[in-house]
Amino acid sequence: MGIFSRMTDIINSNITSLLDKAEDPQKMIRMIIQEMEETLVEVRSSSARVIADRKTAGRRLARIAQEVAEWEAKAVLAIEKGREDLARAALSEKQLSSKEVSLIEAELQELDEHLNGLSQEVAQLQTKLDDAKTKQKTMLMRQTSVENRLKVRRQTQKGALDDAFNKFEHFERRMDTLEGHLESMDLDVDAKTGLKSEIDALAEDDGINAELQQLKKKMAGKKG
Repeated sequence: MGIFSRMTDIINSNITSLLDKAEDPQKMIRMIIQEMEETLVEVRSSSARVIADRKTAGRRLARIAQEVAEWEAKAVLAIEKGREDLARAALSEKQLSSKEVSLIEAELQELDEHLNGLSQEVAQLQTKLDDAKTKQKTMLMRQTSVENRLKVRRQTQKGALDDAFNKFEHFERRMDTLEGHLESMDLDVDAKTGLKSEIDALAEDDGINAELQQLKKKMAGKKG
């Protein structure tokens, strides 16, 4: 089912209001434009038919008008020849043709009025169609603008996120370096502690040896 039921619906339509109520404005504007274009084709086709009918009626009018003139000429000739009966008959035919001329002229007037109305409808419809296409173009431009802004924002957010990750990785590397230095210092302390222990052990060993020698001497003296 179409959006518009007749030509006056299109002419009196408020496109902005229709789009505001639509769930999908993009789809709605496409449907509006399509129906307007189809209606414009129909109106122009009707105009073409009226123009063709007018040309046909115009040719018929010219032919009948010529017959009127011919019957009048025949009536004149009949009078000149003293044939009043023939003159009356010719004038009777002239009257019939004259009535037909009047009918054709009335038909041409109606066709002209119809054609004028169709021309106005075409102009109004074309204005509405241009308005709809302008709104469609504006909607597309706004959509493109929003999409571009969204793309830029996503890229900006991604850049900020990447920067945060880079900073975090840099911080982790610093922590790893500091921990490495600390472990290195611990190894150095452990090495120094081990060396001191070995030296102290040697001194302690010397004391034990001296005390052992004294004990041996003491025991040897008792034996003697």
